[in-house]
Amino acid sequence: ISTPFTFIATGNSIIYTGATPVFADIDLKTYTIDPDSIEALITDKTKAILPVQLYGQSADMDKINEIADKHGLKVIEDAAQAHGAMYKGKNVGALGDAGCFSFYPTKNMTTSEGGIITTDDEELAKRARIFRAHGSSIKYTHDEIGYNFRMTDISAAIGLAQLNVIDGFNDKRIANAEYLNEGLKDVDGVVTPYSADDFKHVYHQYTILVEKGKRDDWVDFLTQKGIGTGVHYPIPLYNQPIYKKLGIEGSAPDAELAANHVISLPVHPSLTQEDLDLVIDAVKQASDSFN
Repeated sequence: ISTPFTFIATGNSIIYTGATPVFADIDLKTYTIDPDSIEALITDKTKAILPVQLYGQSADMDKINEIADKHGLKVIEDAAQAHGAMYKGKNVGALGDAGCFSFYPTKNMTTSEGGIITTDDEELAKRARIFRAHGSSIKYTHDEIGYNFRMTDISAAIGLAQLNVIDGFNDKRIANAEYLNEGLKDVDGVVTPYSADDFKHVYHQYTILVEKGKRDDWVDFLTQKGIGTGVHYPIPLYNQPIYKKLGIEGSAPDAELAANHVISLPVHPSLTQEDLDLVIDAVKQASDSFN
């Protein structure tokens, strides 16, 4: 069970194992999986819950883990966008049985590509290392059908250097997000990102929801003003052509609403106050244009 409001890699990772993704809805405040929509989807075939820590913020993991414990399910965090995020004093990636982080170049930290698995389960870590290296724990002895998922030394060196600066990068993202929140808080038709007091949101994306006009018109307007935007994500996974072809279905009204109304604005650490003011001014102008 996972969320359809995510990049397709989340759903594909389930399909790769031979399992079938089943889609719960999202919490419109955080855009993460809504725990209250999970339990009704559980059957005797259900093996795991895969929450996505979307945009840099954790899902409500206490509720998710409680459901998983009740039904004997595993919890695997998709933390691809949440490096350094925290939930009630604990790091994202350490809140379930395993966590998965992406090191794609656009993430809060990078190794240029690839990712990492986090777990405190020694047996799971051992198996992951075997699968990473052609199913081998001893050279030229293969006990599993594995893969070549080993990180290069160059990528590892980049990642180690990035680990030394990730906290500073995140602090700047958070400061930029707070500045944008203050500048946009009274703009008509704009819902700024929500972050609970006991969560640490690291703003891989700063995502607003626009409540008037058409989202694509906002995107076109902001582009004309020189403001870069992104839409993450415009199509719920169950509406992707390949999933329809595979017969994978779903219904998640809040995920569909978000897919049609969210826009991500610049928040990266290199932004200056002048840059942020330009973003705020452009969003205000857009709001005035779509009465």
